[in-house]
Order: sequence, then structure tokens, then C-alpha cells
Amino acid sequence: MAQSEIMSGACGMTTKVTATMEGKVCKLKIESSCKAIQEIAAELVEVDPYREISFRQGMPRILEMGHKHCFHTACPVPVGILKAMEVAAGLNVAKDPSIKICK
Repeated sequence: MAQSEIMSGACGMTTKVTATMEGKVCKLKIESSCKAIQEIAAELVEVDPYREISFRQGMPRILEMGHKHCFHTACPVPVGILKAMEVAAGLNVAKDPSIKICK
């Protein structure tokens, strides 16, 4: 199991993702204060991690759901969902990504 806590930035919305492997499928539990992310959560309950980690087989489903429901192209939530899934599936290490914005 892996979890990610995503603070989206200027919008002030927060999201918690819990990713759990069941066989070759990753089950996702996504809780968010954002309506768009709640719509993603309703539609995205499980994924195949090996199809999600590359663009070679087409657009990953998690990113497709971000494109379908999310209004802001820079929203970090879809990537935060991917990171939790990768760690739960043993495809990446549990290391926090970081973006620092300076002006």
C-alpha cells in the first residue's frame, strides 16, 4: 500500500490517494476537496500499473481522467495518483517529488 497527500497550490484543494495492489491490479481510493478530482475518483477505482507507467501503449488512463475532468492543466493531482500507484506496485521508491515556484 502507498499513500500520497497532494496540496494543489493556489486553489487550496487537497487530495489523499491510497493505492493498494490486489494481484496485478492497483485499487485506488481518492478523497478530495475538489469536485473535478471527486469525478476522477468515481470513475478511476482500479488500474493496471504496467499500462500506466509509459506512454508507449497510449495515454495512461490516470492522465486521461485528468484530461477529462480536471480544468487546470498544471494540476498536480493526476501525477500524485500515478506516484502512489507506482510505489504500491513496487515500480518506484517512496520519494516525495517537489516543485518550487519562485517569482
